[in-house]
Amino acid sequence: MTLGIYIQVPFCQTKCTYCNFHTGVVSRDRYQPYANAVSREILESASSRLDRAPVADTVYFGGGTPSLLDSTALAKILDVLRANYSFKTPEITLEADPETITPEKAKSWHAAGFNRISLGVQSFNDRELQATGRMHRRADVARATENLRSAGFDNISMDLIIGLPHQTRESWEQSVSELLVLRPEHISIYMLEVDEGSHLGKESLAGGTRYSAPAIPPDDTQVEFYDSACTRLAAAGYDHYEISNWALPGRRSRHNLKYWRREPYLGLGAGAHSFDGKTRWANVHDSTKYVAMIEQGISPREQIEPVTPEQALEEEFFLGLRQLDGIDLARIERDYSSLNANGARARFAAIQRQVDSLHTQSLLDLESGRLRLSPKHLTISSSILAELLT
Repeated sequence: MTLGIYIQVPFCQTKCTYCNFHTGVVSRDRYQPYANAVSREILESASSRLDRAPVADTVYFGGGTPSLLDSTALAKILDVLRANYSFKTPEITLEADPETITPEKAKSWHAAGFNRISLGVQSFNDRELQATGRMHRRADVARATENLRSAGFDNISMDLIIGLPHQTRESWEQSVSELLVLRPEHISIYMLEVDEGSHLGKESLAGGTRYSAPAIPPDDTQVEFYDSACTRLAAAGYDHYEISNWALPGRRSRHNLKYWRREPYLGLGAGAHSFDGKTRWANVHDSTKYVAMIEQGISPREQIEPVTPEQALEEEFFLGLRQLDGIDLARIERDYSSLNANGARARFAAIQRQVDSLHTQSLLDLESGRLRLSPKHLTISSSILAELLT
């Protein structure tokens, strides 16, 4: 099975009000030492292997804002990867913010080997962008897209967020309209997460007024926005293949599919996560500590956790049902009933009982042995999955 490689770049120009990631605003002087540390981690990971170089078919630079790094630093990391991994028709993605893209950067990324750009658009409404602390504005998105197309990129993904402060039905429909005019090959639409991990979420939960928290649209309105987007994107020829993701034919995110299919991936950089099929682990989150550990020859890995058969089984359902293709129940039963693990067999029986209950409630669809979330209830998928795995 081929490997996916994830490179974490935890730096941003500003901290968006809705962001709950481990990212930060730091001096540009720290960018190059970090890039050097990532290259060294690649070499150290490769030197610890006893087998031949594994085959990698996806590479994803995420963050944060990877497009802040110097183009030569990005190219060097790719060169080190190529020297230590056998690449097979790779999909190589770079996350980028619209305002960071210049014609020169776009050309250098393409020349280095990047063939897919994930553009953090979030909204085409300047008021919404400004309220959430985004640096770009509506006009920057079209300019960035033109620069990328001119440089030769024919695989662009764009993100939108439902539930931003000041978002209205009119502004949401306009954002979707402008997105469809640009016609990226891939689209991600996320619902705003309101939790203690972001400034906006914390303020909203506390009933405060900062960060435009009172201007977050109601939940039922957000559901309407999502349903409208589903209809419009389907009419425009986009395949809805995962709860939050749509693609033109042949343009699904090959890297993200590895996560949902529980395929192996290696994470490099501060806070990056990895999975080899049996164990999950993560690197330290603090980028300064990460660089220091790499420079001292100390492994940055922490949170190393073997995945039990019971946990693996739950992941099969939790991750598999995010995909609109659903999961093959017969395969899961076959794979896990053969394990010498009474706990896994008992867990499967318990989940099967919940499947029957949720199917009776029309929350899950079961057809020809494939289990899927009901398309009518995708907006409450988290609740359905939580009930399934209780």
